[in-house]
Amino acid sequence: VQLVESGGGLVQTGESLRLSCAASGLTFDDYAISWFRQAPGKEREPVSCISNNDGTTHYSDSVKGRFTISSDNAKNTVYLQMNSLKPDDTAVYYCAAAISILLCGTENGVSYWGQGTQVTVSS
Repeated sequence: VQLVESGGGLVQTGESLRLSCAASGLTFDDYAISWFRQAPGKEREPVSCISNNDGTTHYSDSVKGRFTISSDNAKNTVYLQMNSLKPDDTAVYYCAAAISILLCGTENGVSYWGQGTQVTVSS
């Protein structure tokens, strides 16, 4: 199983980025895909997740209204559209696969992790 993130980079406050998570080696529809992030010196935290089975989504309060998660099941890819970025959004962003939407947001529930992609937002 592989989860490969892409789309990170350096942007200014207020700009946008779209992250992608391409999955292979698993039955995509059976999994919920989460995005976590880890800022320097901080613990990894959940950001958003989506059920590839029924499209249910969840967002953390810190990104609600600014980030949108979506899934293209034909491409086995999940996207995270990040708008109105702030310096506090600076982190390494990881995608992760869990067998159930009920496990979204819990690291213990993750079956597979991606390698991470860096997002840096300058002020």
